[in-house]
Amino acid sequence: MTVSCSTGVHDKHDVYALQCPCRDVLDLLANKWAALAIGALEDGPVRFGELQRRLQGISPKVLTNTLRRLEDSGFIDREIYAEVPLRVEYSLTDLGHSVSTPLSALRTWVEAHLHEIT
Repeated sequence: MTVSCSTGVHDKHDVYALQCPCRDVLDLLANKWAALAIGALEDGPVRFGELQRRLQGISPKVLTNTLRRLEDSGFIDREIYAEVPLRVEYSLTDLGHSVSTPLSALRTWVEAHLHEIT
């Protein structure tokens, strides 16, 4: 399916085209931490510390940057609760849920076929 490009840079969205903004989205979603963060949010809202524990090996700085990029792109929401101490939860938007399905399939495929990859 091709979709007309609203940027005026070219006629249709094409991730293979040099200046297509689709590439920025593909770059974000193909990032391992973004793909894993989306997966970690599939079951509902999660706090920062819980996300960091789930995504073993991610630094707080990288997690913060990843969450900001996903929020700026409309894949996740950040909800701040005025409590003491302050509570912040992250959750998938409708757009985030829609991309979680193919990313989940990719994660499942990797786990099932890792033994075949050299």
